[in-house]
Amino acid sequence: MKQRIEKLITNAALAAHHNGDLASSEIPDAEVEEPKAQAHGDFSTNIAMVMASSQKMPPRKIAGAIIDHLKDPDGIIAKTEIAGPGFINFFLEKSAWHPVLGKIHDANDRYGSSDIGKGRKIQVEFVSSNPTGPLHIGHGRGAAVGDTVANILSFCGYEVQREYYINDSGRQIRTLGQSVLLRYKQLHGHPIEFPDQCYQGAYIHEIAAEIKAQKGDILLSQPEDDAVLICARFAAEKILRGIREDLSFFGVEFDRWFSEQSLYDSGRVDTIINEFRNQGIIYEKEGALWFKTREFGDEKDRVVVTNDGRTTYFASDIAYHQDKYERGFQRVIDVWGADHHGYIPRMKAAIEACGHKRDQFDVILVQLVNLLRGGEPVAMSTRAGEFETLGDVVNEVGRDAARFIFLTRHHESALDFDLELAKQKTNDNPVYYVQYVHARISSIVRKAKERGKNNTAWDDTAIALLVAPEEIDLIKTLARYPEVIRSSAQTMEPHRITFYLMNLASVFHTYYNKHRVLVDDPRVRCGRLNLVLAVQKVIRNGLTLLNVSAPQEM
Repeated sequence: MKQRIEKLITNAALAAHHNGDLASSEIPDAEVEEPKAQAHGDFSTNIAMVMASSQKMPPRKIAGAIIDHLKDPDGIIAKTEIAGPGFINFFLEKSAWHPVLGKIHDANDRYGSSDIGKGRKIQVEFVSSNPTGPLHIGHGRGAAVGDTVANILSFCGYEVQREYYINDSGRQIRTLGQSVLLRYKQLHGHPIEFPDQCYQGAYIHEIAAEIKAQKGDILLSQPEDDAVLICARFAAEKILRGIREDLSFFGVEFDRWFSEQSLYDSGRVDTIINEFRNQGIIYEKEGALWFKTREFGDEKDRVVVTNDGRTTYFASDIAYHQDKYERGFQRVIDVWGADHHGYIPRMKAAIEACGHKRDQFDVILVQLVNLLRGGEPVAMSTRAGEFETLGDVVNEVGRDAARFIFLTRHHESALDFDLELAKQKTNDNPVYYVQYVHARISSIVRKAKERGKNNTAWDDTAIALLVAPEEIDLIKTLARYPEVIRSSAQTMEPHRITFYLMNLASVFHTYYNKHRVLVDDPRVRCGRLNLVLAVQKVIRNGLTLLNVSAPQEM
């Protein structure tokens, strides 16, 4: 509807110029918005004020010229008015909104989809937690954001692949191995002083006990480095299996799991370092190798190999991202914790140095989650083992509640997640509030069938009876859905969908509390059934993108 109004405005401005009422042929595309106040109409545009300088005319006079030449062949505009310094407000006929219902029923589960992606290949890499401990609730938020962004982009015509980058190399993996080995020695009666920098959680004890059960005391006679490596690999593989299970239970499946260690085993890290050294992009200073990230917009150059010969995470990240583009992805999206903000400039520098455009790489930063129970904070510390795992949280509140609540705020805003609230079956629980609408409409349809009053065949005369203000508000809200999905894809902001669904639920409740659906008049009943079924389809579509269920009863 917005696009139709925009086209009518632009055509009217062009006609006004050809008629001599507007001096300049410089006619910008009209931008139309929905006014916050209903008294200002269904749509409003500031085009007259935008044109004032080029036309050398007062905005209100320009607005008058546009209105004078406005042609409305479909008869959708009831009236127009000039407001304030030159806004043009449009009030539509109620009948102009009725075709929206037909579009929803025709498109069904594709309503809201688009082809803005045009098949372009996008990779979304998310979670990518080090396999040094179970996933915590912060990882859950990143998983919900990454998975939903991938769903939205796919719905909008992109070819999307989900990937998990396994950080199975480097210092943290060695620390994991040392932690397990020390607990293993304790189980064999060795007095051990456990360092603070090691992983303290109960899961370390469990892994050590498994190794003892399988290998006995053989590791006690192994060289320290070998024993640490054996413990690290055993622990990382076990933890990674748990991560896979937790994510699957959470509704997240990856197309590929990519090992950081494979980059070293294949020689890709050494290869790309040598290539950049030959190009003069990597240089040696004080025994270390430095990447000239400053030449590509970073605040300073970065070390890729330390003076004792150890490669940094930055070195493997360069090789990894180059590999992504070599696999044919035209755009790469990484989902990181907000504490990695400072890492973005160096990665963008590396992307550009590899011969790709900076806008082919995006980072979604996900802020922390404050886990609460009845308003009281729950302690979380991965290293100390004082945290509730993602698996524990999902087991307690359910996948639907966890995913929906994770997405109720912009990902760059901190989120309070209250376990008790998430379990409530009241309107204070946002996922319950939305799902209940879907279930209530299912109940209405069941009652209609039981009474033999379930005729929903499209009837123009029945739809034309949908004229109550609450009915028009509901249809207008449904009409916004495709734009919400499109903007969510363009901005990579899935919370727009949860906001929309909660608003749609609110508008539906307002309507339902004032109007009965299963009335005696068969035409009114038919129209209202078509209306509420359209609401149900849109809620189902939105929840599906969030990977949240749409229950038939609650």
